Amino acid sequence: MKFINYYEYNHKMFGYLIIDDQSLQDINTDEYNEYIRILFFPKASQVTVDFDEYNNDGPALFFVGPHQKVRIREADQQDAHFIYYNRDFYCIQIHDAEVACDGILFNNIYNLPRTLLSDNESLFAENLYVQIKEELIAKESSQEEMIRTYLKQLIIRATRAWKKQQLGKLNDEPAKEMEFFRDFSRLVEIHFRKKHGVADYADLLNMAPKTLSAKFNRLNLASPNEIIKDRIVLEAKRLLCYSKYNIKEIAYHLGYEDPAYFNRLFTSKTGLTPAFFKKNNHKTEKVQ
Repeated sequence: MKFINYYEYNHKMFGYLIIDDQSLQDINTDEYNEYIRILFFPKASQVTVDFDEYNNDGPALFFVGPHQKVRIREADQQDAHFIYYNRDFYCIQIHDAEVACDGILFNNIYNLPRTLLSDNESLFAENLYVQIKEELIAKESSQEEMIRTYLKQLIIRATRAWKKQQLGKLNDEPAKEMEFFRDFSRLVEIHFRKKHGVADYADLLNMAPKTLSAKFNRLNLASPNEIIKDRIVLEAKRLLCYSKYNIKEIAYHLGYEDPAYFNRLFTSKTGLTPAFFKKNNHKTEKVQ
C-alpha cells in the first residue's frame, strides 16, 4: 500500500515524512517554511535552526515555528522523522491550556528549539511517529482527532523534558512562576518590533521594572533587557539575510526611527555591522 503522507481538510494540513536523501533536499529548502515543524532524530545529528548549529550526540526533537529556517546538516544511517502542520490543524496559542508549550517549546526566551531525549523518551517519540504514520495510511473515521491526540502527547512529553533541561531552578518554583516565565516569553514574541524596553513589558505584566528584572536575576536567568534585545537582533538577522529591505527599512520595520541607534545595537550584540552581516550572509530566500 502506498503511504499517504498527509492529511488535508477544510484548510487544515498535517504531513509526515521519513527523512531520507530525497526528502532531505526538500526539507532543506523553503518548501515547508510556512508550517510548524517537528523533527525527530533517534541518533546523532547536526541541525541548524536560524543562525545556530546544534550537534546532537543522541536522540533529539526540534520544534520549529513558521518562517524559521531549518537545515539538516547530518542525519546519517537512521530513521529520522519530520512532521509539519498549520495553525488551522493545531494552534498552540488557542489550545495552550491543553499542552502549555507556548513560550517553552515555541517562542521561548532562549530561542532554543531543541529538546534532548533519554532512551525511554526516544522510544516513546518513535512509537508516536509510528502511530501517526499508521493513522495516515489507514484513513479511518476520526482520523484528524487521532493524529491530533498523538501530536499533543508528543508536545506534552517534550515540554516536560525541555523544562528540566533548560530552566534549572525555575522548575523548583511555584507553578505561577513558570506561568510568569511563559507570559514574558509570549509578550516579547508579540511586541518586540514596537516595545524595546523592560518598562514596556513590566507595564504589560502589571509590575515595576525593578521587580521584573529581580525575578530573572534571582533565578540566574538572562536579564529581561538582554532577552528583548536578542529577539530584536535575531529578527534583524533574518531580514538582513532573506529580505530585500535595506538597513534603514529594517530599522524602521523593527521600530527604530533612528537607523544609527539600530546599527549600534546590532553591532554591540553581534560584533558585526548590519552592512557587513548582510553582505556576507544575504540569501535569495524571503521572509515575511
